[in-house]
Amino acid sequence: MKSILTCIISLITLAAQSQVEENKSLFIQDSLKLVSSQFKFTEGPAVDKKGNIFFTDQPNNTIWKYDVEGKLSLFTAKAGRANGLFFDKKGNLIACADEQFELWSFDKNAVATVIYKNPISADLNGPNDLWIDKKGGIYFTDPYYQRDYWIRKAPAIVGEKVYYLPNKITEGSNVMVVEDSLQRPNGIVGSPDGKTLYVTDAKANKTYRYDIKSNGRLTNRKLFVSQGSDGMTLDNQGNLYLTRKGVTIYNSKGEQIGHINVPENHTANLCFGGKNRDILFITASKSVYTIKMKVKGVE
Repeated sequence: MKSILTCIISLITLAAQSQVEENKSLFIQDSLKLVSSQFKFTEGPAVDKKGNIFFTDQPNNTIWKYDVEGKLSLFTAKAGRANGLFFDKKGNLIACADEQFELWSFDKNAVATVIYKNPISADLNGPNDLWIDKKGGIYFTDPYYQRDYWIRKAPAIVGEKVYYLPNKITEGSNVMVVEDSLQRPNGIVGSPDGKTLYVTDAKANKTYRYDIKSNGRLTNRKLFVSQGSDGMTLDNQGNLYLTRKGVTIYNSKGEQIGHINVPENHTANLCFGGKNRDILFITASKSVYTIKMKVKGVE
């Protein structure tokens, strides 16, 4: 009996040691760096082709740039209350602009164009986060979070959904509902091969994985982990990074393999940037942080 117990303890110890080693292989220990705490609430980081990172300070209605040299600069002070961001293949910055329940596109000069707005009688809840596939189609989540800058006090549509906007973008009704069974969809990201989509249900505190069909629709939903998130990202090893209390890292099997402690009340979002895509950029409450990684991003 004693020998069996000893073997079990040894196996648990080895597993724990293996997890620690895998954890250490992901990022450089003690390299978390505070970039700035000058903001009100940071969100939505996205990386451009050069490795520069753009992020939002939603309460202040601004989008900022953190370049590959580590310099901060204001990109625009008229951001449409943007939240989630993502660059398309043409280099335009696509934003979930929930001030008027729209999707916007910013060119390199920060000139904004509305690329999607629901029919006026059925405004979206408030586009929150997005991911763009290889075809240029946009997946976006539309939870309802009451904003103090809105006149309305209730949703104009029934349900909090995940939508897909095909590459042929025009204002109108060509958007598809691809998931309508989640309580509050929030963070979203897809795999670089375009076959898998991850979506978090913030209210249910769960994150799901879907197969993406050729027409953009989703199938084969599976529970990935019983943890919700705000934003999320993937690395080149297929690991998924979830936020809220720091950053929790899961491998492709849904096993936790690491955690990054962030000294803020809430970690909102993150993405990989830098010239080599090996800098993890983290938005957390009033601050933004970076940490040097041993893996690279895929966005």
